[in-house]
Amino acid sequence: MTSSVDVTPGTLAVPGARLYYELRGSGPLVAIVGAPMHSAPFAPLADLLAADHSVLTMDPRGHFGSVPDDPDADSSPRLRADDLAHLIRHVDAGPAVVLGSSGGAVTALALLQTHQQLVRTVIAHEPPLAQLLDDHEQQLAANEDTIATYLSGDTIGAVRRFLSNAGLVMPEEVFQQMFGGEKSPDEVTSERFFYLHELRGTADWVPDLDTLRATTARLVIGIGETSAGQFCDRTSRALATELKIEPMMFPGGHGGFMEDPAAFADRLRQVVD
Repeated sequence: MTSSVDVTPGTLAVPGARLYYELRGSGPLVAIVGAPMHSAPFAPLADLLAADHSVLTMDPRGHFGSVPDDPDADSSPRLRADDLAHLIRHVDAGPAVVLGSSGGAVTALALLQTHQQLVRTVIAHEPPLAQLLDDHEQQLAANEDTIATYLSGDTIGAVRRFLSNAGLVMPEEVFQQMFGGEKSPDEVTSERFFYLHELRGTADWVPDLDTLRATTARLVIGIGETSAGQFCDRTSRALATELKIEPMMFPGGHGGFMEDPAAFADRLRQVVD
C-alpha cells in the first residue's frame, strides 16, 4: 500500500526480536497497534491522523517485518507491551495516545498496566478478553478447536472457525477475496505465528482490574457501532462494567478503521480532544 504522506520506516532491536515500525507526521504522538494485524491496514487511518499528529505504527513481533529471534517463542500481551514501550521511548515523542485494536487493545491495556508513564490516553478498541465472560471456558475451548483445525492443515477452516467464534460474518465472495488464493511467505509465517504462538496467550490474558482502576492515564473502551452482540462487543462491555467506565462508540464494526478511515479518524479526534 502506498501512503499519501511521508513515511519514515525503521527497525529497532529489542530483547528477542527486531521490530519494524513506521512514523508519520508531526505533533503529539499517537501510537496505533494491532495483534496480529500489522502496520499496513492501519496506513489510511495513520495518514489522516498525521495531519496534526506524529503517528507510530508497527508490525507486532512474529508478523511481517518484525522478526523474532526464535520463531517458536510465544508472544504475550506483556511482551508486546514491552515492545511498544521500547518503540515509544525510541521515537522520543511521548507520552502517547495509544489506540489498540482487537489483540492490540489487549497490548495497550498491558502497556497501561506496566508502562503507565509512557501513556497519556489508551483507547482499547474491542479487546478480546475471554476471561471476563461467564462462558469463558466455552470461548477458550473454541479457540483450542481453532488451533487444532489449523494444526490439521485446514488453514481456511481455521479462519472460518476463528471468525465464527468472534461473531464476524461476511459474504463468501468477500471471505475468498480476503483469505482465499495463494498466500505470500510473510502471510504464511504471520498466520502460523498467530495460531501457534499468539492466539492462546491473548485469549487467556486476565487484566489487572485494580491497576487499571487506579491508573492516572485516561482509559477509553471503544466499541464499533455495528458490533452489537459479537464476541468483542461482549468482552468490551464486560471490561467497561468492571472498571465502571461508559464505553464509547466508534464508526463501523470490529475493523471500523478500515471500513471508513475518515469517520474513524474524526471520532478518534473527538475522543482524544
